[in-house]
Amino acid sequence: LVNLFWPKRENSELENRKLAQMPVFSVKTLLNGKWQDDFSTYLQDQVALRDGWINLESAVNALAFGKTEEGGILNGKDGWMFTKLFTVSTDTEKQLGKNISAVTNFAQRYPGRVTFLLAPSASDIYPEMLPANAPMVDEDAMLDDIFAQVQASGADVIDMRDDYRANKDQYLYFKTDHHWTAEGAKVGFDALMTAMNEDIPQASYNIETVKDFHGTLYSKAPTDFSAADEMHFYSNPDNSVKVNYVQENKQTDTLFDDSFKTKKDKYSTFMGGNFALTEIETNGENDEHVLIIKDSYANTVMPFFADKYKHITMIDMRYYHIMDKTVSEYVKDNGITKVIFLYNMDFVNTDNNFIWLE
Repeated sequence: LVNLFWPKRENSELENRKLAQMPVFSVKTLLNGKWQDDFSTYLQDQVALRDGWINLESAVNALAFGKTEEGGILNGKDGWMFTKLFTVSTDTEKQLGKNISAVTNFAQRYPGRVTFLLAPSASDIYPEMLPANAPMVDEDAMLDDIFAQVQASGADVIDMRDDYRANKDQYLYFKTDHHWTAEGAKVGFDALMTAMNEDIPQASYNIETVKDFHGTLYSKAPTDFSAADEMHFYSNPDNSVKVNYVQENKQTDTLFDDSFKTKKDKYSTFMGGNFALTEIETNGENDEHVLIIKDSYANTVMPFFADKYKHITMIDMRYYHIMDKTVSEYVKDNGITKVIFLYNMDFVNTDNNFIWLE
């Protein structure tokens, strides 16, 4: 009776996903069993006090049974959460090979213009925070192989591991999310500028802090016992920006979407999320036109890029297939002088849209 009258929800902020709704009845779906399956899912998603039951289950597993894995997420020490990666599937290996091959082919077409930054996972920088004896894959070996292939193509490679390990006492990664923090992004940006023989902009930033952030890892294994992160937003009051979200036909004068600061998905405050093609004009010190081929890691770095370059384009390969030209055509048509690949290990393994580099 409680479930019958309990208010129904469209979304779960705790799990960061849409919840199943009452399925439409038909004789066909009843006879083939689909309606029963959908109705069962609907009951599970809309059960009364669902968030409380999820937290209770996670707490019991962690405290009573010492369980360190939940929903593909490892619960580490001091509130750290990590993506479980004990093996790499054959399909993932093949996709990674295709992606790196596409990058190397692209770099060979534009000699001297391509830089490749692949951020390591938090588990590679903070292995001491993993659960005891967690048999994670050898990410260092994977990175060494990727970097060797890309470097052989003539591209400049930015290996962040030494810089990160030297600065691991800083707040480089979120504990409940797979992204780097603004501080981690700044370390990456500085290393990128140094490797490219560019001066690092000396800006005076306003820093806004937003607390109570629970990220993507938490959404897969939510529990009240997990420590919340806080987010820092760096903005330069002396710089001005114009942002054009091309496919969406939307223009703004900020690198942040403040509406996300009060939502579960606070990370989307950076650039408002991910889009196929974003063009940015700034008061940066360098007049070059830079193309950043990216995943969501790049969104956090944009306040620093905006202080450096006047003309910036961001292309997210996961969505770029909706555009009417390849990345190579965009480079030729828009006077791109530098191309920067900025990815993290989670997505360079799985993104199947690198064919649009051609």
